[in-house]
Order: sequence, then C-alpha cells, then structure tokens
Amino acid sequence: MDQIIIGWIVAFFITFYSMPVIIQIAEDKKLYDIPDERKIHKNPISSLGGIGIFAGLIVSCLLTISFSINSEFQYYLLSFLIMFFLGVKDDILVISAHKKFIGQLFAAVILVFKGNLVITSMHGFMGVTQIDQSVAILLSIFTILVIINAFNLIDGVDGLAGTVASVTAIVVGVIFAINKDWPYATMAFCLAGALASFLIYNYQPARIFMGDTGSMLLGTACAILVIRLIELGPTYTTLPISASPAMGFGIVLIPLLDTLRVFALRILKRRSPFSPDRNHLHHFLLDRGLNHRTVAILIGAGSLFFALLALILQPLGSTISIGIQVVIFFATIYTLYITKTRIVMRVVKRNGITETKIITERKTVKLVSLFSKEKGRVVEEN
Repeated sequence: MDQIIIGWIVAFFITFYSMPVIIQIAEDKKLYDIPDERKIHKNPISSLGGIGIFAGLIVSCLLTISFSINSEFQYYLLSFLIMFFLGVKDDILVISAHKKFIGQLFAAVILVFKGNLVITSMHGFMGVTQIDQSVAILLSIFTILVIINAFNLIDGVDGLAGTVASVTAIVVGVIFAINKDWPYATMAFCLAGALASFLIYNYQPARIFMGDTGSMLLGTACAILVIRLIELGPTYTTLPISASPAMGFGIVLIPLLDTLRVFALRILKRRSPFSPDRNHLHHFLLDRGLNHRTVAILIGAGSLFFALLALILQPLGSTISIGIQVVIFFATIYTLYITKTRIVMRVVKRNGITETKIITERKTVKLVSLFSKEKGRVVEEN
C-alpha cells in the first residue's frame, strides 16, 4: 500500500510542476495547436501536456515498482517511450496516419511478445473459454490498437480523455489493490496521480492539451491494465472478477464503442475512418449547449456507471452483461441523436463587422439582405 501512495504523490507533483515549464517553453518557441475549422478551441494552446504526464508516470513507476521481480514492466515502459516519441513528433511536426499506426503496431507487438500481455481465454464470453495461441496473439494486438486509438480520438474536449482515463485507472487500481496485485495497482495509481495534476491545467478553460503524446500514452497504459484484468480477474480470491471480459469492456466502453461507431458511420458513407465530423458523443453533448467541463464530467460519470454495472451484472456472465451494456450505450446515443440541436452557420454583419454566427434550429431567425456600398452583399441577423 505504501508504494501506491508514494507512486501517486510522486506522479502528481512531477506532472504538476512540469506543466508551467512546458507551457512557458511552448510560448517561447510558439509551439501551439492553432485553431481552425476542425478545432473547438478559439485560442492557440500548447498540445505538449503529454510530456508532463509521461514524466510523472515513468518516474513514479521507476521509483515504486521492482523491475527485477516484475520483468514485464521494462517492456511496458518501452512501449510508453515509443508512444512518447511518436506523439511528440506528431504534436510538433504532424505525421501521417499510417506512420502513426505503424508505431502503435510496433508498441503492441512488443507488449504481446515481450511483455506477455496476451488474452488467452474469453472466460465464457459467447461460450468461448481457452483460445488458440495465434488467435490470442491477434486478438491481443487488436485490443491494444483499438484502445490506443479510442483514447486518441476521444480527446476532443477539455478534460475529457484525462477524466475517462482517470476513472479507468482508479477502478482497475482499486480492484488490483483489493486483490493484492500490487505492481499493477501501483501503475494504475501512478497514472491516476499524473492525470489528477494534469487536469488542473486541462479543465476548461484549458491552459494546455495532452496532444497525441498524452492520449496515446493513456491508451497504451489503459490497454495494459484492462488486459491484465481480463486475463487474471477470475483467479483473484478477495474480489474475483468472474466475468472479466465484461468488466474490462465496461471500463473502456464509452471511448471504445464511440470510436467503433463513428468509424463504422464514416466507412458506410465511403469516407476515411479518420476524417473529421461531429458524430462523437461529446459533439452531441456540446450541441446541447453544455460546456467542456460538464461534458467531461458527464462522460466520466458514464464510464464509472458502466464499470459498476459490469461489476453488478457479473452473476449473469460476460455475454449477457456485455449485451446489456451495449444496448444501454446505443439507446443513449440514439436518444441524444434524435433530440440534438442542429447547428446552422451564418455570416452576419454587426456594427460594421462581418463575422460568423452559430444559429440553432430552435431559435426563430429572420435574415434580411443588405447591400453595402463598399463591400457588396452581406447578410445581417435581425
């Protein structure tokens, strides 16, 4: 227990005190995430916050986890390093999607083959128990890649990815701690400590973003924790997780299903799955007039709800539990979709200044045409 507390404190303060330094360096070197038509934020903000999260997580793990006893952790940290350098390059210079995927695949292969992070059994999900080794390897690599990209793509609102990852780390960390799986509990709380201080700077109004460095790091760490829980959950004695696939699925359900849902919609429309749109869950909530902080807290609470639901539904088995979770998620998405406010963009002129206005379908707006002697035709909101 001491190592968990020390790990959380070290991670928190390293990340907390590194953030002002990173913000100042970003300002001096003009390393900003510049707003454009795809971005929600209005002002240039640094997206290098993942560097601080990385520093807090790595140093705290090195100080509190014995690598000689838990040799797989050296490969976990290697995968973090890969995500770190890949993310920093993307945040500063921008790299193509396929190069980013190759880096993610390389990290996933290291975790599976060297870190032995493999899902060897489905523990009764869809009637499947032990699975073939080659299938287990492919399933594990696929799971890691999907979780990494789920956290990468959900990072669209101030504080959102950090809040969801914090819920994941705390829930899994508590389960590991209760069952005395100390190294993994320590890693989970080191991650939670780094995120706790980062969110101080990232909640609206955000002073810094985590960028791809942070989101891919979170995805990698959460993938490790979730696969560990799925693999060993049923073997625990104090708090056995008999339906571990359902528990692991529930913990990352919102980023996972939201990403898969949006990808499927884009592919059905014959678009790239990585092309931008406003179909994510956080877009639906923003369109209802909620601010970033409220959206992050609501989705974080939703993640906690599904994790607790999976825990409660364990006696029903993984198949029924996952089925119930999926139905609730898509029922919620459908409700939000059919009741969402449609956004209409209009160019208007107010006090001689032409600007873009957002008008919702719930407001009655009368548009009248005016003719400026100098600039030609403009439209004014009446």
